[in-house]
Amino acid sequence: MSNRLQLIALAGFSVFALSGCRQDMHDQPKYKPQRPSDFFADGRSGRTPVENTVARGTIYEDAAYYTGKVDGKEIDYFPISVDKALIERGHVKFDIYCSVCHGKIGNGLGMIVRRGFKMPPSYHTDKLRNAPVGHFYDVITNGYGAMWNYSAQIQVRDRWAIASYIRALQLSQNANINDLAPADRTKLASLDKHPPMPKGLPQPLVPDTPANKPDMKAAPAGQAKKTAKQSDSQ
Repeated sequence: MSNRLQLIALAGFSVFALSGCRQDMHDQPKYKPQRPSDFFADGRSGRTPVENTVARGTIYEDAAYYTGKVDGKEIDYFPISVDKALIERGHVKFDIYCSVCHGKIGNGLGMIVRRGFKMPPSYHTDKLRNAPVGHFYDVITNGYGAMWNYSAQIQVRDRWAIASYIRALQLSQNANINDLAPADRTKLASLDKHPPMPKGLPQPLVPDTPANKPDMKAAPAGQAKKTAKQSDSQ
């Protein structure tokens, strides 16, 4: 019995003794970020990186691809291959991030503009139709005017995808029938020969802000409510 008590006492003493020991890795000398130090002459614990040091994975050698510019000038070509998949990808991203302000067809009449937010310029003005494609990439990356940058939300390749879709939108709203292939022109002409819809059937809705009027302004919120009340009373 006495031996058992001795073993228990020895085990308890060992636990108590070991609990007071601290390993070197637990108590290693180190500085937390921004903590001062009297070891260096400038009083800072953090050291300035060696000149021209580049973090791994951040070497952006292709200036055209990563900035949309070459020698400070916006490029007028796509630095990546543009195909249907890229444009469709741009369509998806445009609807998510851009359409709320710029509208589904890029006329500057998105839903928040209809609710009083400042109207952005239409993509279908001569100025933006003739703007280099690098301009759209640069605006997405760095922002412009009232628009904040979307570099944190949209990856580099997706910015070019959106730029490609903007070009597709511009073409869709300013297309010339002579640009179509003969078979497509014939198909388009046949659509005009269809008889009008019979009366009594639901007619297509006419948008309040057609694409051919990019200079239209959104109605003030008060005026919109007044118009809605008048419609309800009729």
